[in-house]
Amino acid sequence: QVQLAESGGGSVEAGGSLRLSCAASGVAFAMAWFRQGPGKEREGVAARVSPIIITYADSVKGRFTISKDNAKNILYLQLNGLKTEDAAMYYCAAAGRWIGSAQAFSAHSYAYWGQGTQVTVSS
Repeated sequence: QVQLAESGGGSVEAGGSLRLSCAASGVAFAMAWFRQGPGKEREGVAARVSPIIITYADSVKGRFTISKDNAKNILYLQLNGLKTEDAAMYYCAAAGRWIGSAQAFSAHSYAYWGQGTQVTVSS
């Protein structure tokens, strides 16, 4: 069983930065960040599907960075150059195994989910 707790969300102006954290209890393998904006479907943002494979949604490439502190068992998402369209509830997700890149942004790949942290971006 894995429990996830996100933090770090907040309100920023367009162009600003935030760092989201996801503290995991238990052994997690593949981990990812998803987001869901108002009236939108949940979408994958960034994923660490294996120890050496990281993948990003096209909409965030070059602006967001996913990383993990294995000693602390914390997954991070650095958000730079925020745009108003990045505003959403951001969720951390974890799987009990490594997965393939093709499954990185399929919500069904992840058995464990956090409660989410809100990111608001003003113009």
